[in-house]
Amino acid sequence: MTSEERAYLTFCHRLKTMRGIDLSLYKQDRMKRRVDSFLLRQGFQTYEAFLQVLNSELFNTFVDYLTIHVSSFFRNYVRWTILQQDILPLLSTGYTPLKVWSAACSSGEEPYTLAMILEHMRLSYHIHATDIDPHIIKAAKTGVYHERSISEVPALFRDTYFTKQDDSYMINKTLQKQISFEQHDLLTDTFSQKYDLIVCRNVMIYFTEEARNMVYQKFSNALRPGGVLFVGSTEQILSPEKYQFKIIQPFFYQKI
Repeated sequence: MTSEERAYLTFCHRLKTMRGIDLSLYKQDRMKRRVDSFLLRQGFQTYEAFLQVLNSELFNTFVDYLTIHVSSFFRNYVRWTILQQDILPLLSTGYTPLKVWSAACSSGEEPYTLAMILEHMRLSYHIHATDIDPHIIKAAKTGVYHERSISEVPALFRDTYFTKQDDSYMINKTLQKQISFEQHDLLTDTFSQKYDLIVCRNVMIYFTEEARNMVYQKFSNALRPGGVLFVGSTEQILSPEKYQFKIIQPFFYQKI
């Protein structure tokens, strides 16, 4: 191990002790590049110099920079069609609200996509939407998006669930009321239980194998029997039975 690698691991350990975030559970090469880039941009020559002045404001800016915010409405459209046509009818009883979690929801496009589909199907539901970045959660709560952000939204949904304001579009307040946004760290925070559907897409690719194993098991524990985990199109789960899952469609895993 090089001195630079040792210095980074020491930094990760101290940061976990100080702020509770464990960077060692993310792929090291990718995360170290982003950390080093952030420190360089902020004018810090060493990890120690950064830690010595680390306050809440700087920490939030740091987390915001590290987090990969790539999201869009109806991303990988065919998967949402499968969710609407094949998966949600399996989950809905018609009597109790569906309990849905949009994990690592970024700027809100995913939970709002879920809400539009559920409203269109006239299902009773509540969506819990979480992300590690408090700044992006604040933006998601506002529900305001540029016109280019909604280019993949079907015209019926756009006309029904958005209101145009100058060059932006605002999400219908009916949808906003059905979603609770909250800061949450998948790697360190506890999970609620008895979800019908958990959607976590295009996030696990940044985690180490150890972290993925841990989070998939936590997702399994958080689902009710028969509940479904919906993952990203590059995140196929190998040996799903290891987590008490079975495949019901590509990228959809049902709790056994």
